[in-house]
Amino acid sequence: MPKMKAAIFVEPGRIVLDDKPVPDVGPLDALVRVTTTTICGTDVHILKGEYPVAKGLTIGHEPVGVIEKLGSAISGYQEGQRVIAGAITPSGHSYACLCGCGSQDGPREKHGFKAMGGWRFGNTIDGAQAEYLLVPDAMANLAPTPDALTDEQVLMCPDIMSTGFSGAESGGVRIGDAVAVFALGPIGLSAVAGAKLMGATRIIGVDTVPARLAMARRMGCDEVINFKTGDPVEQILTLTGGRGVDVAIEALGTQATFEAALRVLRPGGALSSLGVYSEDLRIPLGPFAAGLGDHKIVTTLCPGGKERMRRLVDVIASGRVDMRPLVTHRFKLDDIEQAYDLFSHQRDGVLKVAITP
Repeated sequence: MPKMKAAIFVEPGRIVLDDKPVPDVGPLDALVRVTTTTICGTDVHILKGEYPVAKGLTIGHEPVGVIEKLGSAISGYQEGQRVIAGAITPSGHSYACLCGCGSQDGPREKHGFKAMGGWRFGNTIDGAQAEYLLVPDAMANLAPTPDALTDEQVLMCPDIMSTGFSGAESGGVRIGDAVAVFALGPIGLSAVAGAKLMGATRIIGVDTVPARLAMARRMGCDEVINFKTGDPVEQILTLTGGRGVDVAIEALGTQATFEAALRVLRPGGALSSLGVYSEDLRIPLGPFAAGLGDHKIVTTLCPGGKERMRRLVDVIASGRVDMRPLVTHRFKLDDIEQAYDLFSHQRDGVLKVAITP
């Protein structure tokens, strides 16, 4: 049986490179030879044991590659074609998909629907940090990549770009809006780019890392705030003349950033939450206006599927957004354990790493 190299979760604290069989291809599947992938913050949560996955699972959910083999029922694609697949791989025919929410495409549990069911790569099935990736429901999930675009140009599309943009979309950013983005990691920086693309004319970014504040300006922030130098809520309210922002995007997943995002909203504004929270949230009475402020609080999981990927690739191809600056480091798959060490400890100004088998 042919073998491939893959980054495998062994136990909390250990993801190692080892050999695995190349996956068999079912009728609705496609085998993709991975040409570039990356490490996500979620993978670090898996490494640390903060998000549970099965031992022996191949990690990773951001694939760029070439179709190696197609299932017998697949049409409209050809072997040798360059493609991407989203981190979320909806089937296209579930109740969730047909309701327009493919990211929640998953099995029902005893007490209801399982959230995040559409996230399968590196969660419930083998993922993309390997030489080959089996893509399920390939006709719903593979998006062609134009030869004119490099792997690194489209590398953010499967997850980070899709997630960050969705923060602006779900928040309903409109032309002329003021937007605050709390936490300027890769997702927050993508939210900045998405808000600018949607017409926001004043984007305020909040973080504490100088390199991220500088990158935020490059991605579209008009002002940046280092929260170590003062209360970001007061600074944002001052910058907006006391009005507040139309949309606040929370991209970290803490009580402090969630509450700050709520406090800077104008009456009737929207809090768009992208953070992954590890404990219960408290909604403060005053900023919530006792429930009478016409606020909107919305959460979003990274949209996936081939139509979402097509749209993001078209945005990249148009030149309106360039996500390449987010790739700060590059490693071979053989060196992925070193890449994890760098990324998980956030050394050397790392934002995203490109991994090439």
